[in-house]
Amino acid sequence: MGTNTAETSDQPRELKKVIGPKLLILLIIGDVIGAGVFAITGPVSKEVGGVAWLPFLVAFIVATFTAFSYLELVTKYPQAAGAALYIHKAFGIHFVTFIVAFAVACSGITSAATSSTLVGKNLLIGIGQFIPGIPSGPTASMFMAIGIIIILGLVNLRGIGESVKFNVILTLVTLVAMGIIIVIGFAAIVSGHGDLGRIVVFENHSDRNMFAAVTMATSVAFFAMVGFEDSVNLVEECKDPKRDMPRMMLTGLGVCVIIYILVAVTVTIVIPPGDIADPKNPDAGVLLDVVRVGAPGIPVDVIFPFLTVFAVVNTALINMLMASRLLYGLAKQHVLPRPFASVLPKRRSPWVAVVFTTLLAIGLVVYVNVSGQKSIVAALGGTTALLLLCVFAVVNASLLVLRRDATPPGAFRSPTIIPILGMITCVFLAGPWARERSAWIQYEIAGALLIIGIALGLINWFFVHRKGDKTEVFEDIEHLED
Repeated sequence: MGTNTAETSDQPRELKKVIGPKLLILLIIGDVIGAGVFAITGPVSKEVGGVAWLPFLVAFIVATFTAFSYLELVTKYPQAAGAALYIHKAFGIHFVTFIVAFAVACSGITSAATSSTLVGKNLLIGIGQFIPGIPSGPTASMFMAIGIIIILGLVNLRGIGESVKFNVILTLVTLVAMGIIIVIGFAAIVSGHGDLGRIVVFENHSDRNMFAAVTMATSVAFFAMVGFEDSVNLVEECKDPKRDMPRMMLTGLGVCVIIYILVAVTVTIVIPPGDIADPKNPDAGVLLDVVRVGAPGIPVDVIFPFLTVFAVVNTALINMLMASRLLYGLAKQHVLPRPFASVLPKRRSPWVAVVFTTLLAIGLVVYVNVSGQKSIVAALGGTTALLLLCVFAVVNASLLVLRRDATPPGAFRSPTIIPILGMITCVFLAGPWARERSAWIQYEIAGALLIIGIALGLINWFFVHRKGDKTEVFEDIEHLED
């Protein structure tokens, strides 16, 4: 999430244009393929059985609708402020802009909490192969996740921005991990140990019809498709955004959905039907079981948990960086309390925003653990998808409003039906009918986070007006994430 490298308002407004098409597509793929594919392939397979590839395909279609809207908006307004900029230009309602910006920041926090939980689970599994008896239950996993969040917070405090080279390296590690899974699937087909016919068999353990089950599985799978929207924050650093953005974003999404479909097919043909619904470690992801079952004679299952750590931890760091910088930007825009704009004298990192987002992520991990949820990853990852589905719905609506502005020459333009379909599908997937009753905790978490944001905004408003200060909110919306 959020990959703008500018961090302080005293830096030059013009960013160096260093990102070409090859680098851009790697960054997009790296942002999309992360915690999602490791965390939710199992739950999706559990919901629909052999047709686990179908929810990923539907999620891809829904994401592509919104991607078209983002592409038109980013080539029309080439500033790196993302959804908040488009919504502010469309509606001009400060409160709506604030809620959207805070929701995007919260999606970064919940995504980082999801990634940290997944990393913690896999680390305990990986270490347990060398240190027998190491605890790997819910309490141990919770403390491991908290430790990872604290480490990310300390890294964030050092003022480390995203390194393009580091992102590329970790993207390649992720693709290696995905390649291992897919090769195991092909090997199972060639050797005759896998039943390819199962990929057209619908199975649901709750007796739902296919439409309801695929709908619920798609709302889960959508978490794996988020991240594509972050590329709009790279627009000021792209060499030729009008040419490269549309091609690379759509190509990147296409590559990701192909990988997801192949991974889902591998899970279906390698894992016995009864075992998909009951993986060895649900929150660590069923992909670990694929390696364990599909390659029993090869020690790849020893290193695979550590590969997932490398693949996921950068997602968590990027999300925490984005969230803290966005809260810092909101404080600079006078809509959050002034302390959130405080920076360390030497490091120039927004320390109050970093500490706040770190504590909030820890609070989420603890809350979901003590609430007795069966899957911590599903609850937090689902909240991320829920928040972004709501944001995407408003972005699609904004595009329809902003059609009143002239389109610059060479800018991307999507068919009018696309943002309409994007808005409808996002609203549909955000509804309670697209979730199991046990997953409604996502609404509690999202609501609580937004209430915290509103409370902070009201506190800020009270003290600003009490002091008699006269300020303009969102006075520089184009540079919100600087």
